[in-house]
Amino acid sequence: MSLSRNIAVLFPLSAKLALRRVSALPARVPYRLASLGLPPTRAHRHLQSLRDHHAGRRGFVVGSGPSLNRMDLACLQGEITFVSNAFFLGLDTVGFRPTYLTVEDPLPAEDYADELNALTGITKIFAHDLRFCLEPGPETVFVFFDRYYLDWRHRSYPRFSPDALDRVYWGGTVAYMNLQLAWYMGLREVYLIGIDLDYTLPDHAEGDVIVSREADVSHFHPDYFGPGKRWHDPRVDRMARSFARAGEYFQTHGGALYNATVGGRLESLPRVDFANLF
Repeated sequence: MSLSRNIAVLFPLSAKLALRRVSALPARVPYRLASLGLPPTRAHRHLQSLRDHHAGRRGFVVGSGPSLNRMDLACLQGEITFVSNAFFLGLDTVGFRPTYLTVEDPLPAEDYADELNALTGITKIFAHDLRFCLEPGPETVFVFFDRYYLDWRHRSYPRFSPDALDRVYWGGTVAYMNLQLAWYMGLREVYLIGIDLDYTLPDHAEGDVIVSREADVSHFHPDYFGPGKRWHDPRVDRMARSFARAGEYFQTHGGALYNATVGGRLESLPRVDFANLF
C-alpha cells in the first residue's frame, strides 16, 4: 500500500479519536481535579473513598461465560467480587451477592437500563458517558471511562490505569475495567473466573453489532444476550491481549493475577484450581 493510501486510511481514524478526546474534556476535567485532591461532587468523593478500600484482601473478577454453571459460586459469599452487565439475571441462583456491578458498554446499558437503575444492594460502577440512560444514586458511582485514548491496533494498546479516580481505560472487555478498579481499591491478589474467551456467534451475525434472535449460549444465562438484545462482536484476540497486559501490570507492580476459570481459552495468565481457593 502506498504512503498516500496509508495516510488516507489512517488519518480519518486518528482524527476521529482526537476529536472524541477533545469532546470528552468537559467530563474529564472534574475527574482529573479529583485525582489531584479536589473532589468537586458527592459522586467523586464516593469514588475517592474506594481508593485502597480493600487493601489486604483478595478479589474475584467474575465474567459471564457458561463455565460459571460448572462452579460452586456460593464460595464467593463474603469475598470481594466484581460482576458486570446482565449478571443480575442470575442473582437468585448463583449463591452469592456481588460487591460491585459494572457497565461500560452502551448496548447493555441501554437494553437493560430499567433493570440496572432499579437494582439495589450492590455498588454500581458505570462509565461516565452512560449517564444518558443510567441514573445516579447513593449506590452508583461514575468513573471517567477513556474510550478514545488509542486505536486498539497500536502496539501500546491497552493502557492500564492504577488510579480510577483519574480515569479507567477501555480494553475491549468490561473485565479489563474491573481489573483496573480492583487495583485502585487495593486488591493485589485477584482471580478471574468465567472468562471463557469462547463465543458462538449466530449465523446471522454481520458487522460489529449483533442483535440476538435466540437464547444466548455464549454466557451463563440464556437471557444474557437473548432475543432482541444487542452485543458487540467480542473480538477474542483483543480481549486476550488486554488480559495479558493486566497480568503484566500486576506482576511488575507487586501484585498477582490468576485465571481460576474452569476450562476456557485464556492461557496468558497462570491457572489455579478455583476449588482449592477455599
